[in-house]
Amino acid sequence: MSLHVIILAAGQGSRMKSDLPKVVHQLAGKPMLQHVIDTVSQLDAEKIHIVVGHGADIVKQTIHDENINWCLQAEQLGTGHAVAQAIDEIPASAKVLILYGDVPLTSGSTLYDLVSSVEAQQLSLLTVELENPTGYGRIIRNPEGEITLIVEEKDASEKQRFVTEVNTGILAMSAASLHLYIPLLENSNAQGEYYLTDIIEIAVKNGDRVESHHPQFEQEVQGVNNRLQLCELECWHQSRISEQLMLAGVTLYDPNRIDVRGHLQFGRDVVIDLNCIFEGDVILGDNVHIGPNCIIKNASIGAGTNIHANSFIEDSEIGELANVGPYARLRPGTQLENNTKIGNFVETKKTIVGEGSKINHLSYVGDTVLGRKVNVGAGTITCNYDGVNKFKTEIGDGVFVGSNTSLIAPVKVGKNATIGAGSTVTKVVEDEQLVVARAKQRNIDGWQRPVKK
Repeated sequence: MSLHVIILAAGQGSRMKSDLPKVVHQLAGKPMLQHVIDTVSQLDAEKIHIVVGHGADIVKQTIHDENINWCLQAEQLGTGHAVAQAIDEIPASAKVLILYGDVPLTSGSTLYDLVSSVEAQQLSLLTVELENPTGYGRIIRNPEGEITLIVEEKDASEKQRFVTEVNTGILAMSAASLHLYIPLLENSNAQGEYYLTDIIEIAVKNGDRVESHHPQFEQEVQGVNNRLQLCELECWHQSRISEQLMLAGVTLYDPNRIDVRGHLQFGRDVVIDLNCIFEGDVILGDNVHIGPNCIIKNASIGAGTNIHANSFIEDSEIGELANVGPYARLRPGTQLENNTKIGNFVETKKTIVGEGSKINHLSYVGDTVLGRKVNVGAGTITCNYDGVNKFKTEIGDGVFVGSNTSLIAPVKVGKNATIGAGSTVTKVVEDEQLVVARAKQRNIDGWQRPVKK
């Protein structure tokens, strides 16, 4: 049987107190709804049907996936009504998994087990035991321990409210059964809504079996209704990542002060100091050391490299045995070869720094190719932008650039050339030439400083 997935994402999320639809609020650097979609991708679903309502256009603009069929729930009349907006697109021969866009951290293995047990007349329901089940629908079982129905808290009796096994809302069943039971839902309840949970009682009366599954962690099925719950789930998620990193051999100076907002790949004996953030796809080679307060986004860092405190690295490639920072900024397109150094308060952009080259401090180098063993002095800048267009600077192997030099692009400096401090270079410099391009010094005797009147 093929698998179709329905994700309910039509709610307004008024308790978030936001102009954004709830499901696009971010957890670990991406929308909650995207977390659900990414997990579903592990299940090889034939189609994902997302039911949207409030802020539908914003949700569609935020999420990009070719395998999505968007379904509109113009009126929010309950979860059963939401599912009804999608079932016409699902063949009766398929299995259907129903998920929620504001329940972002259900694991792929939990969902795989849930879907695998679905049969023609057997539903799979994800339930969880909670010490405090307040607010959740209760799982009601018969004396034989079989699930017979789900009672929402507002409709539950005093006795039923003491039940601690609760419904997560996540279930899987055959599409044929779903087509049959959805039209039988009624809204004769305290909310006047069509509850998807009522399908359980209908299915049992029809002779279907209901098999329950449980997640490894209750946070897997925790929904987000407000920013406090979002923060709690973020903290739990990050703590899980920290545990996995340390068990895999990464040293974290404080596992509570690291954020991974993407995918972090690492080698052996990696050390990460306090307050570091990793976004997108980041690769850390063997023996990489990341100092405190660093932000690294979509970057690869070679073995033995040190990233010192307070550095920001984005869309960059760094070779082996390099040194970056402290207080360095590598902007997109930066490529550092092996044994390079980018010092404090240095900014690079679209720049290749050749093996053994150094830009030690207080410099901006953009749209530039540096050869091997180049030394760039403090205060050097490449003037690569004329207000409209960007231009390139080329610096050959072994060049020495004196402090406070301005290189006006487009310009080329030949191998082993020397540029005197304070020079403004506007023309080609040939190999091994010395360039001194600065105003003549004048010393004036008897100079009187101005005084206040």
